[in-house]
Amino acid sequence: MKFNRRERASMSRLHIPLRAALVALLVGVPFGNASGETLISKRISYFSIGGRTAAELDKALSASGPMMKSTGTRHPGATRIKFGGTVTYVSRDDRCAVGSAKVTLNTRIILPRWKYRRQAGRDLALVWDTLASDIKRHEERHAEIARIHARQMEKALLSLKAEDSCERMQARVAEVSAEEVERHDKDQARFDRTEAANFDRRMIRLLQYRLESLKKNAKTR
Repeated sequence: MKFNRRERASMSRLHIPLRAALVALLVGVPFGNASGETLISKRISYFSIGGRTAAELDKALSASGPMMKSTGTRHPGATRIKFGGTVTYVSRDDRCAVGSAKVTLNTRIILPRWKYRRQAGRDLALVWDTLASDIKRHEERHAEIARIHARQMEKALLSLKAEDSCERMQARVAEVSAEEVERHDKDQARFDRTEAANFDRRMIRLLQYRLESLKKNAKTR
């Protein structure tokens, strides 16, 4: 069974097609406590950008950021998410239940790296550091949302009651999986909407905080 492919744009995230294969294996052993295992992996990669001014930086991010296939636009950061896993079934006396469920989640966070950061003036460096930090926080949160739903999916699969046949059990597994993916998509979209609505205020607050911290450090030297 496979999840439907999904793709969604975000303020700073490329959500690639989301797909999971739940492989049904019919095993003729007695019912028992279902076992589960969520396998999660995360890696971070970078893309390099140039630019010597704020305008050039903005242009570089727009030209070099990860591409969103569904919209044809690029973003300053991305989190690529892929669910997968296997489900086994156990049968006895014409009843079928989930024997084990292993949900896998692979996330790849893609972040910008400014190659002229060391040569930048104080003001532009402050702006860049603030923006880069916020992009990383944003993408890390997307990865965390995916982890939450991976664990919830596994829990939901393991809690399914036995069905009259493994065909019905398999259909129920597919239904529950699709429902969890849908909840995942909605949570990700909700997070993006909130982040986009608060972006300007958040950046101003973060810049002020960093500037005040720099002034305090200068006074203590």
